[in-house]
Amino acid sequence: MAGLAVILSLAFGTISGVVTATSAAAQGSACNGTLPAGTVVGMAATKDDGGYWIANGQGLVIACGDAGNHGELTSPPNRPVVGIAATSDGGGYYTVASDGGLFAFGDAKFHGSMGGQPLNQPVVAMTVDPVTGGYWLVASDGGLFAFTAPFYGSMGGQHLNAPIVGMAAFPTGNGYYEVASDGGIFTFVKPGTPDAFKGSMGGQHLNQPIVGMAIDQATGGYWLVASDGGIFSFTAPFDGSMGGRHLDKPIVGMEANSTGSGYRFVASDGGVFDFGTSGFFGSAVASVPVSPVSPVSPVSPVTSVPGTVASCSISLSDSSPVDGEEETATVRSNQPNSLVTLQKLYKTDTTYDTGATNSAGVATIQFNISNAAVGYAVYVSAAIGGATCLTSFTPR
Repeated sequence: MAGLAVILSLAFGTISGVVTATSAAAQGSACNGTLPAGTVVGMAATKDDGGYWIANGQGLVIACGDAGNHGELTSPPNRPVVGIAATSDGGGYYTVASDGGLFAFGDAKFHGSMGGQPLNQPVVAMTVDPVTGGYWLVASDGGLFAFTAPFYGSMGGQHLNAPIVGMAAFPTGNGYYEVASDGGIFTFVKPGTPDAFKGSMGGQHLNQPIVGMAIDQATGGYWLVASDGGIFSFTAPFDGSMGGRHLDKPIVGMEANSTGSGYRFVASDGGVFDFGTSGFFGSAVASVPVSPVSPVSPVSPVTSVPGTVASCSISLSDSSPVDGEEETATVRSNQPNSLVTLQKLYKTDTTYDTGATNSAGVATIQFNISNAAVGYAVYVSAAIGGATCLTSFTPR
């Protein structure tokens, strides 16, 4: 979509101390795009731990480090995507939607899905069976759906104190875990396999709910991560966390590397945090450029009215335009005769336009809609005098 773009700043970096990764620039790796803040739902790592994929609710996927770009959804799913899982060889990945719809990319093989089938509760996560190459989907009530993978049981139909939010498979394929938002862990194993329960946070105080888990390949233990970045280790080494530190957006998921010597988690704005020996290969955070924009005549170089706190509002001429139409953004501010920078974000594509407020503090900026995918939101923000305002539209 030419001429479209938009907002979102919030940049995450690697924290010093317990976080041991170096920057993406230093490693010569980076992500191939960004995602709108607040839309990210999860991440999955490559087999060699040299990269990872980050997915959002629209089914868009960003590849980082040595992760291959195997594709993404080209039209909106019927229901939001809620998770991503890599294939055992790392040559592809699956994304899963809350209605159980399953999408396969790269060498991932489609073995079936719950899309179009009645569900008691929405699907919240999935994981791949390392033995059969099949996969399991889990719903928030603990119901488990197996596709070319053995069914060992589930919490479906049983009482839960809190909803299920994630799952993880044993490295041997002989079982899997379901984890609830209160930290409760439910273990399901192949008959004859020893119980793999290592402990849980069920019944204990949590500052924020659990949002995901990962298995330590070295010890067979596991980690749970909360939305504030707190980590809880069970027979697995504690390599650090973001608990007690400021986060711009909540954590939404985690993954562990194949050696068991570290883990990463991702926030809803695409910020990535790595611990132990897990490398940092970039993030999917969409940031606002800091380089100055040349004023458009007759824009005044004044950035704000002296003694006035800048403010603005933005509205669009059409909340649902069609491909090829022209859109007009109207910006109103208490900053007359001042530069306005319009930023538009469409999928991972960001573009900019500039204009100026008149003596009444009003600016109208036009831009064209082209190559629009129906149903994908376009986020539009205006920056003027230190103030930022935001809106969006969805092409039809």
